[in-house]
Amino acid sequence: MTTADPLRIAYSPCPNDTFVFDALAHGRVPGAPALDVTFADIDITNGMAERGESDALKVSYAVLPYVLDEYALLPCGGALGRGCGPLVLTREAGTDLTGRTVAVPSERSTAYLLFRLWAADTLSDGGVGEIVVMPFHEIMPAVRDGKVDAGLVIHEARFTYQNYGLHKLADMGEHWEDTTGLPIPLGAIIAKRSLGAETLTRLADSIRASVHAAWDDPEASRPYVMAHAQEMDPAVADQHIGLYVNEFTSELGEDGYAAVRGLLTRAAAEGLVPPLGPHALDFP
Repeated sequence: MTTADPLRIAYSPCPNDTFVFDALAHGRVPGAPALDVTFADIDITNGMAERGESDALKVSYAVLPYVLDEYALLPCGGALGRGCGPLVLTREAGTDLTGRTVAVPSERSTAYLLFRLWAADTLSDGGVGEIVVMPFHEIMPAVRDGKVDAGLVIHEARFTYQNYGLHKLADMGEHWEDTTGLPIPLGAIIAKRSLGAETLTRLADSIRASVHAAWDDPEASRPYVMAHAQEMDPAVADQHIGLYVNEFTSELGEDGYAAVRGLLTRAAAEGLVPPLGPHALDFP
């Protein structure tokens, strides 16, 4: 990559990502690097990060222990929050998941880590049955149609699951917040350490400026958001942005970093991810 090359970045077509990156992707952030954008769901970008296939990516926090040798965590642009965690859905209220089949969007997702930590705390033997990975938009129909016993859902499914006649068995974020008092770490922005400290800082500053530009003029981002929102109702898209784009998107801050360390430290203690090194989250 030369200074004239655009920076290759991959993020999801979900409203929070397109809202965050609209100004930056369209050249409205002065002094920012040019971007070559690839849209991909989180399970795809997680795999891309593990293979080192892009300069920068939006990934699950759960994948960080596998990629931080090559990538640095940026202190902005990601998704943390409160009241915005993944849900476990079932056809029947109060279903006992012990030994049952559960559909999840990825086994390398933050949602899955939160689910496993919840299961360890709440199920009689801490164990579910078979885990089935499928694209998140297929999970609710699969639960509704009886193909799986339960589904772990993310994104706008928080607002639409009742349309499928499903019941909320548990809120993973609520469990996390009740047991830790910390925000829920969902999605992270990472970039290759080989870009160098100057470029990494410039990228982080540009993402932060893009976030503030979207907040200052939300209507400017609407065409980009709705063009990639997969026929989502505009009101649902606005709810989605309201949940996932917040002060932690502008700056992780002390609570944000504590949440990330807390999640990955506990997950490592449960044997779900490798342990983090002492300076793994340092930036740049």
